[in-house]
Amino acid sequence: MTFLALDVGNTRLKWAHYDQPAPGAKLLGHGAVFLENIDRLADEDWRDLPEPTQMLGCIVAGEAIRRRVEEQMELWDFTPHWAVSSAAEAGMTNGYDHPTRLGADRWVAMVGAHARMVQQTQADNQARRPMVVVMVGTAVTVEAIDAQGKFLGGFILPGHGIMLRALESGTAGLRVPTGDVCEFPTNTSDALTSGGTYAIAGAVERMVQHVRQHCGAEPLCYMTGGAGWKMAPSMSVQFELIDTLIFDGLLEIAQRRLAL
Repeated sequence: MTFLALDVGNTRLKWAHYDQPAPGAKLLGHGAVFLENIDRLADEDWRDLPEPTQMLGCIVAGEAIRRRVEEQMELWDFTPHWAVSSAAEAGMTNGYDHPTRLGADRWVAMVGAHARMVQQTQADNQARRPMVVVMVGTAVTVEAIDAQGKFLGGFILPGHGIMLRALESGTAGLRVPTGDVCEFPTNTSDALTSGGTYAIAGAVERMVQHVRQHCGAEPLCYMTGGAGWKMAPSMSVQFELIDTLIFDGLLEIAQRRLAL
């Protein structure tokens, strides 16, 4: 029984093939394609992939992209399943005003982070910790979760690319290459790159302060997303960078949903 996990974001589709739908499953293969190349998956990336028995995906890219992905999976004989936000899942409680309106990627990443926190604190014989979960991609989300697994709320802000495009479109003369992050930028390229980077870092720092004050404990901070590595050198809070957080969440959900 093998399992295919999909993470379909606003820019890329990432896939991972596991030997079973359960946390800790062995990774058999993985890959990523830009959304414009989805229609070649069946003939290229997935052509020689052993047929998965089950599949669960997380998608934020919209209905048209979902249909294109499902067309590529017609070479296999299974029913596609997609994760959606709910009031509760895998030890997490959803505190959003309208739980089903929370982005599926945010929810699945939080499920993965919660499972990781539980595993880490149990291994260290410690009490469970609150968390801040950061996803850095086309957009940036910064989530707060208490030690009991309740999602308290989160920030959404533009990623680096959106920030730069907004400034370019709204400010005359700003057509400059990407610069470096530095403490005291002395050219426009560095000023733009540093401003966007420190804006994201500042949002994370503020959420850590909120959670620390609200929960009365120091939160664990987990970061994921395709651009997470760009933020790593500029962070002012201690954090763990985890590339597979959404896949970890899908495995947690799959164990409960698909194995029944």
